[in-house]
Amino acid sequence: MPIYTPEITGTGLRASVQRVGGYLAAMVMPNLGAFIAWGLITALFIPTGWLPNAYIAQIVGPMIKILLPLLIGYTGGRLVHGQRGAVVGAVATMGIIVGADVPVLLGAMLIGPLTAYVLKLWDRLTENRIRPGFEMLVDNFSAGIIGGAMAIGGLYGIGPVAQWLTKQAGHGADWLVSHDLLPLTSVLVEPAKVLFLNNAINHGVLGPLGVAEAADKGKSILFMIETNPGPGLGLLLAFLLFGPRALRPSVPAAIIVQFLGGIHEIYFPYVLMKPKLILAMIAGGASGVGTFMITGAGLVATPRPAASSPTWPSPHTAATSPSCSASPSPPPSPSPSPLPCSRSAAANQPPRRAVTARSQPTSTRS
Repeated sequence: MPIYTPEITGTGLRASVQRVGGYLAAMVMPNLGAFIAWGLITALFIPTGWLPNAYIAQIVGPMIKILLPLLIGYTGGRLVHGQRGAVVGAVATMGIIVGADVPVLLGAMLIGPLTAYVLKLWDRLTENRIRPGFEMLVDNFSAGIIGGAMAIGGLYGIGPVAQWLTKQAGHGADWLVSHDLLPLTSVLVEPAKVLFLNNAINHGVLGPLGVAEAADKGKSILFMIETNPGPGLGLLLAFLLFGPRALRPSVPAAIIVQFLGGIHEIYFPYVLMKPKLILAMIAGGASGVGTFMITGAGLVATPRPAASSPTWPSPHTAATSPSCSASPSPPPSPSPSPLPCSRSAAANQPPRRAVTARSQPTSTRS
């Protein structure tokens, strides 16, 4: 496996933080090709992309929510305990994927190695204590039990934590915006972006506030706080010019996806591999917002393309009711509240008049 960061020597807090960053890089960087593939598909084929395609865009959601966390959990487990650790790391990661509504890449970085370490302790405990012929049975059952138990723990533990973090970040950003402390929003927005909570903050807090301000003033700076590509571009350029040589070949593609495609998630792994870079991201974001305020910049809507999760219906599973078929239908009635097509076809029929003996027409011959 390539070495993505220089070997750390010495002791102390700084060396410990650098070792953690190097370990995160060893989990993320081997899977960077998957991140770039996801970023290209997202930038091109989502509804607001360069080449919108409903069928291909179905890949975007499962990749960011399932594939990428599984790859990271698998790689992290393999770093700790080889192939057995990789398997239980992926199994445990599946639990937190189901338990959270947001991408759980950081959670995968935690639970994958942790589960592999628990299995490693078990293997040490049972080493040379298993009777000949039972090794495979014990190994498989121990891996299944430990991986399944950690998956259930992640299902009940990580999901609520991720939702709580999302709400707290949103409340904090809302408070800063309401008190006109826009440059300080980067203190919350940039770390939240690296934790893959960027869409929750942008579309849950900044977007609605920006829509209200744009309706009143014609534009809003709030659309530009989270979506500003400047800090991410600066980070990638720094890696391209001064970063480890093993990483430099991957940076040009990441720049294209991030700056032209609007997919910020592509640079998050670079920050996670060196956690102290979050300070640079905060400073870049704050300076960008300050520049926007000085120049009076603003947008009328959220810029596109961006990494919004598309909600395309599957072409194979789209349900078609009799009342919503493709056959020609009469022009709609002028009623202000027409019935939705999801109701039964009978409900869409015009009401029948009651026919009585008095109102029955008499037949006449021509």
